[in-house]
Amino acid sequence: MQSPRRAETIAHVRVIQQSWQQGKLQGEVQAGDYQWQFQWRFRQGQLVVQPSLGRALILEPLSRFLERYDYQLEAGGDYEFTVRAKL
Repeated sequence: MQSPRRAETIAHVRVIQQSWQQGKLQGEVQAGDYQWQFQWRFRQGQLVVQPSLGRALILEPLSRFLERYDYQLEAGGDYEFTVRAKL
């Protein structure tokens, strides 16, 4: 018996600005029909995502992505990760 395929969506991340001195990273993320702006203050562990529409869907996966790849992310860079949901 074959198990049903899990729903997945590719999230596209663009880093707009980063400042190691200020301890923050800003960018945008797009997944499915949604698009958000984010600011990650990595020294405080604070991630702010706007607008609020659909934010609950992306907050945790984006946070995991940023924490995992933080030192590899550069301003002007485009990245992607998989969200285990259909957005």
